[in-house]
Amino acid sequence: MEQVIDYQCDVLIIGSGAAGLTLALHLADHANVLVLSKGPLTEGSTYYAQGGIAAVFDENDSIESHIQDTLIAGAGLCDPKAVAFTTQNAKKSLQWLIDLGVGFDRVDSADGESKFHLNQEGGHSHRRILHAADATGRAVQTTLVQQVKTHANIRVLERYNAVDLITSRHTGQNSSDRQRVYGAYIWNRAAERVETVAARFVALATGGASKVYQYTSNPDVASGDGIAMAWRAGCRVANMEFNQFHPTCLFHPNAHSFLLTEALRGEGAVLKRPDGTRFMPDFHEDAELAPRDVVARAIDYEMKRLGADCMYLDISHQPSAFIKEHFPTIHEKCLSLGIDITQQAMPVVPAAHYTCGGVMTNLHAETDIPHLYAIGEVAYTGLHGANRMASNSLLECLVFAQAAAADICQRLNDVELKLELPRWDESKVTNSDEEVIIQHNWHELRLFMWDYVGIVRTTKRLERALRRIELLQQEIHEYYSNFRVSNNLLELRNLVQVAELIVHCAMQRKESRGLHYTLDYPELLSAPSPTVLTPKQS
Repeated sequence: MEQVIDYQCDVLIIGSGAAGLTLALHLADHANVLVLSKGPLTEGSTYYAQGGIAAVFDENDSIESHIQDTLIAGAGLCDPKAVAFTTQNAKKSLQWLIDLGVGFDRVDSADGESKFHLNQEGGHSHRRILHAADATGRAVQTTLVQQVKTHANIRVLERYNAVDLITSRHTGQNSSDRQRVYGAYIWNRAAERVETVAARFVALATGGASKVYQYTSNPDVASGDGIAMAWRAGCRVANMEFNQFHPTCLFHPNAHSFLLTEALRGEGAVLKRPDGTRFMPDFHEDAELAPRDVVARAIDYEMKRLGADCMYLDISHQPSAFIKEHFPTIHEKCLSLGIDITQQAMPVVPAAHYTCGGVMTNLHAETDIPHLYAIGEVAYTGLHGANRMASNSLLECLVFAQAAAADICQRLNDVELKLELPRWDESKVTNSDEEVIIQHNWHELRLFMWDYVGIVRTTKRLERALRRIELLQQEIHEYYSNFRVSNNLLELRNLVQVAELIVHCAMQRKESRGLHYTLDYPELLSAPSPTVLTPKQS
């Protein structure tokens, strides 16, 4: 078999958001790093994150309080060790970003000292959200990109898709030998060819899988690539039934996936029916500051009950100057669509937002396969449990990227770089003449996932979804076997795989907890546990 290596490195990082770039920067003084970006470096969920990052900076706050808030939001399914590890390392991780130059908002205190302005969001008992106005992700991402581009040991490949991980199975090793990862096959979108990367270590930082749903706040790249690749390689996944639906996505034909941050409600915005009456006090004692799953279900319930296209989020009772100062991006965006949020309420609908489950890892971010790591939304660390608390997601990226970097650096000289890897074989495939099939399957998948595996579920709906997924998998497998790969085909293949994992996890959970709500099992189990799926060994 022909063996050609196109790229070799110490560490291959698949994904270029906060998790991937933080890992790259922590490794780059010690290792040769290759970062794969599916689109431009700034295109990913990090860039669009509005709210902020949670950490204890207020003297009246405490790590113990952050732990308790996270455990409560996670509805009894958080791993206490992961929660403690993350919160204890939060301030150090944030200080690293501050030292890099991320400009978090500050205010002058009564004694004239400049302090960080801390927001409060749903589920938090204190103000502990560091933010850069309402565009925190953009501030973080642009700072990380600037640092990465100037480091001699980091090479970035933009517009490259990861196709599959290269493991011991590809190299012809005895099947009884322990699996490990040796690199990955990647698709060069510009040259339209599959290339081979050899690496000592591989890190998945590919984000979540919310693009599996018809309505999502996520960018187009969030197609579950890392979860699907890890599963195919032999990694366990967990808690895929817990997909967080952000309660407030702007409902407007020209507002593609535009999110309205949780911080709006933290600063007093209220949810209203079309007739102007509030409804959240009817659903939860914390009203608009209830956990996201409660708010999303309440909006969904009111929309279905009234036959309404949307509900409304209103902050217009706050001073105009306050709104423009704290939410300049949202104010500007809405104004461009003819909505003045200082005077009017914003039309909102829930949208798939965050994948709480993912590839199982330990506290070093290593997966079941040696030398393969998963960081950020692609991973299941145990931090989020059945519901992610606001502003813990970027924090998880930072803390676990630093933990992974420390682990990799310790082991770097002990792991060989294997250069005898089989080349990608496309000798038996042809160019597709039926791209319309991929588009049709893509739309069908996202629509039935929204209808059958959305905010409110039933066993019958899940069974219907699974039957359709199995049919799509047959079609996609046949298509994948006969035609050259493309961006749409690779993403569809991964999305269908992730959809199957979501449905299987949802069917296993015989209760309603956190983000998983089923009409057939509305009660809580007394002794819940994570839903873990193990791939069959081929």
